[in-house]
Amino acid sequence: MKKALGIDIGGTKILYGIVNENGEVVSEVKKTYTPKTADEIFTTLKNIINEYFNEIDVIGLSSAGAVNLENTRVLSSTPNLPNGYNQIDFSTLCDKKVYVENDANCACAAEYKNGAGKGYNTVLMITIGTGIGGGVISNGKLFRGSKGNALEVGSMKIFADKRQKCTCGRYDCWESYASGTGLKNCALNGAKEYPEFKESIYKDKLPEELTTYDITDGIQQNDAFCIRVFNQWMEYMFVGLVSLTDIFNPDCIVISGGMCSFVDVDGLEKKINAESVVTSVKVRRATTGNNAGMIGAAVLALE
Repeated sequence: MKKALGIDIGGTKILYGIVNENGEVVSEVKKTYTPKTADEIFTTLKNIINEYFNEIDVIGLSSAGAVNLENTRVLSSTPNLPNGYNQIDFSTLCDKKVYVENDANCACAAEYKNGAGKGYNTVLMITIGTGIGGGVISNGKLFRGSKGNALEVGSMKIFADKRQKCTCGRYDCWESYASGTGLKNCALNGAKEYPEFKESIYKDKLPEELTTYDITDGIQQNDAFCIRVFNQWMEYMFVGLVSLTDIFNPDCIVISGGMCSFVDVDGLEKKINAESVVTSVKVRRATTGNNAGMIGAAVLALE
């Protein structure tokens, strides 16, 4: 059975390990800090590959940013990675095949191969963290679009009348309502609009000081304001997901990312199936966790 070295390049750490064709991690998973310059990142990757060179057939790299159609470079700017990062030609790291793919696409591949999406034909994966990313795999094939930049779902507009500015500079992107940042925005707006805030455990806080942790902790204490804010956040998530369901007709939606543990997947599944115009869909919470990028990159490189 062939094996790949999967490497997930993040803004603060690089995670790596050996993965087989079944999407199973067959080595210790190691990590190191992400260097501060592009040259140092290249050198670090080269050293990691050399360490495993004789044990692997190919190398798969997971990275933030849009990737070219040849899967050799990251094209877009990546704010959490150093200047010059998008100038790296990853194919020059070694003589064996090196395959680079967007981290959300890699996570989708991991869940499709050996995670919550295993056994389903068409999987839509949504990563919910500070922002929102997405990926679709159907009949074993990753949907990349004409230039490899498909599924920038966080940038999908959900209103047309400029209600709320997104961190990207545009207005009313889905992620400004339904991401971790979106939950904070829901709390800020709710503190100004909901009468429940006057009786909340956070009533003495300034609205702009409210955090996502305040809301999730408040729910555990049955705080009416926090519950209303959370329900509004879930409604915004539903708005995006039901549209994506109608567009891609997946049989499974996988929710991943730092906020996924707070998502009511059963509630979303019931509501999406009640309003979608296509066949029914299952909604699942991701199972591959922090290893998703590493596993998915390896799986895609092997294919």
